[in-house]
Amino acid sequence: MTDTAPRAGAAHPTDTALVGQRARAPRGPAPRGGGAAAVLGGLLRTARPRQWVKNALVVAAPAAAGELFTRRALVELPLVLALFTACAAAVYLINDARDADADRAHPTKRHRPVAAGTVPVPVAYGAGCALAVLAPAVAVWLTAPAVAALLAAYVGMQLAYCVSLKHVLVVDLVVVTTGFLMRAVIGGLALGIPLSRWFLITTGFGALFMVSAKRYSEALQMAGRAGATRALLTEYTTGYLRFVWQLAAGVAVLGYCLWALEEGGATPPGTLPWRQLSMVAFILAILRYAVFADRGTAGEPEDVVLHDRALAVIGLAWIAMYALAVAHW
Repeated sequence: MTDTAPRAGAAHPTDTALVGQRARAPRGPAPRGGGAAAVLGGLLRTARPRQWVKNALVVAAPAAAGELFTRRALVELPLVLALFTACAAAVYLINDARDADADRAHPTKRHRPVAAGTVPVPVAYGAGCALAVLAPAVAVWLTAPAVAALLAAYVGMQLAYCVSLKHVLVVDLVVVTTGFLMRAVIGGLALGIPLSRWFLITTGFGALFMVSAKRYSEALQMAGRAGATRALLTEYTTGYLRFVWQLAAGVAVLGYCLWALEEGGATPPGTLPWRQLSMVAFILAILRYAVFADRGTAGEPEDVVLHDRALAVIGLAWIAMYALAVAHW
């Protein structure tokens, strides 16, 4: 009878295979990416194409003034939009390079190309710095001096945010909100359009509403481990963030209503009061977005805006009413 039991001190063939597998197993995370094409695709994803919808605020001031379809606007605004998008992409690239370690602790941010290893950190830094320098430089050559100055200020402010201001209580909310306001202001600067106080109040507090709702959602989703991905979340309370987004929503609505009801907005004879009717759609849009904020699912504002059908319909209705109101000024 053949003895099939292993002899003392002899390694079983299966054990030998396992040892070999362990010896060959990589000790660190498996590298991702497949060459230059993968890196370029990762750079594009890091530039956040889905968030470019926020840059549409560039047309806000010309649209509010009824000058969106003038010849000058059709020439200037696409250029300004492209330059602002490049500046925002530069900030995203540098921010993701700096936050790669923290993003790996986040349930969704760990899939970002830099955190996942698709884009090397030095490459992200290099691409971001190149865009941060080139976009304002091109603006000096092709646009008004005020536009170039605002782009440079935006890049400087956002880089300061990436380095230190994101860790300063309340200031972080103000900086992100100011970034939105700069998007809305730059279109007016490009075309020399005066900006009304109601426009600035509504845009500024509307932006603060979305920013604070995003922080509130993040605080709820990351309860117990918020410090691993955004240290400042441990210093905010959900009650405080709820107070901020509710206050900002109220001021934005008030500013818009005061614009719609001011004496200069009298309705021409024989037309519907589109200016006043647009208040209904604006308030409904705020209330609809507040549903997601209250649930803690407004962590990605662009997803809320692009994927909620009811909010999209309300938004289109508001745009139509606002356009009709501007057309009858």
